[in-house]
Amino acid sequence: MQIQFVASAEQSQYLAVMVQEERQLAGLGSKLDAAASGALTKAMGSGRFKGASNTTLSVLAPAGVDADAVLLVGTGAAEKFDDLAAEAYAASAYAAVKMSGAEILTIDTTSLSPEQAARAAFGVRLASYRFDKYHTKQKPEKVPSIKTVRILTENPVAAEAAFEPLSAVADAVFFSRDLVSEPANILYPAEFARRVKELESLGAKVEILGEAEMEKLGMGSLLGVGQGSRRESQLAVIQWNGGKAGEQPIAFVGKGVCFDTGGISLKPADGMEEMKWDMGGAAAVAGLMHALAGRKAKVNAVGVLGLVENMPDGNAQRPGDVVTSMSGQTIEVLNTDAEGRLVLADALWYTQDRFKPKFMIDLATLTGAIIISLGNEYAGVFTNSDEIAEGLAAAGPKVGEKSWRMPIPPEYERHIDSPIADVKNMGNGRAGGSITAALFLQRFTNGVPWAHIDIASTAWVKDSKNPTVPDGAAGYGVRLLDQLVADKYEA
Repeated sequence: MQIQFVASAEQSQYLAVMVQEERQLAGLGSKLDAAASGALTKAMGSGRFKGASNTTLSVLAPAGVDADAVLLVGTGAAEKFDDLAAEAYAASAYAAVKMSGAEILTIDTTSLSPEQAARAAFGVRLASYRFDKYHTKQKPEKVPSIKTVRILTENPVAAEAAFEPLSAVADAVFFSRDLVSEPANILYPAEFARRVKELESLGAKVEILGEAEMEKLGMGSLLGVGQGSRRESQLAVIQWNGGKAGEQPIAFVGKGVCFDTGGISLKPADGMEEMKWDMGGAAAVAGLMHALAGRKAKVNAVGVLGLVENMPDGNAQRPGDVVTSMSGQTIEVLNTDAEGRLVLADALWYTQDRFKPKFMIDLATLTGAIIISLGNEYAGVFTNSDEIAEGLAAAGPKVGEKSWRMPIPPEYERHIDSPIADVKNMGNGRAGGSITAALFLQRFTNGVPWAHIDIASTAWVKDSKNPTVPDGAAGYGVRLLDQLVADKYEA
């Protein structure tokens, strides 16, 4: 799909205009309504369309308007219209007509700034995501027909310039969504690593460590998770050096369990197919590094991805095993389905030991308990740093990726103390499961400022109500962390 910034509508097939609450036409809408002798107002008055956010109404072939149809798109209260509303407006317009058979959609943003016109284009890009590469036959009516979206703006040059870095972020979100969407027989650790290696084309530096290298480093915690799989575990290390030479980097660590059966502590069969997206944290970090490199961010950043497959096998890790992590701490593995924290334990230690970062943020689809705590709209943030917490809290509303800070009380440390090792990989029962998981990770940060974002609740979307996030892989975390970097850590 092609996006163009234009100064005139030029024989549109569909021309989308904004309608605020109580059927108030905005932008070009009033002029079109006058040219059509009030046809748009009459169409709104004949039904229930009142301009609520993300609602639409098509008015076909209104007389006096040089368009096959005018699409009225609700944007809600005028005083609440912001950058995210601009994205949602354009995304809703695209969603309403993408299967219509029309090939060209024009979206009016003449009442918006060039920056908001760019955000509208960004919203269309995000809304257009599809993962259909494995469909060998599709009926034409099942394939989006829109080939060109024209953003109508008074300053096309400025809008296009503002769109350039956003387009790089959209590419990164798509990269992340693709990784999460792939089936596990296609995207296993080595293939994940190969795709990450392609980020070198954007100027990033990528290293891939195999099992032999990790064994030399003493990564018994990570390697224990993957020992039941025929697929070799990997550690992908991505560096983007866009800041000052030698400046201390910021670091991001991702859980990349490419498929999680639970291991010997086998999961129930019902829903296990969804465990292909248990690498959503690693996909988010990979997407973030794609975004930073794509838009040439002025920052030094490191992304470390622990990539494994958790399978039951004659060689698989057993409940009750004790492993030695890279930190030297021993871990009693009571449940092999609490494997993500074992992967992150070594990945976090490696990151702080090698790179000495300003801070570390890890992302992981870590616990089902976070869904019980926060539902499917918010990710859980656990951190020892108020600065990181405040940065995430400020960045989230700007990009529509919600999170909520959770406690990590020291009183709960006793729940992960093991009678035979330094720590055990689960707490005492179900109580506070997300908290004890975070406390486990904190033991492998070596005092570095750190945050853990549990995205089990947000990595995969069903019945999406956000027009810029189609059902399936959300790419959650890419925009959140990119915004955090842009707000606080770029030179």
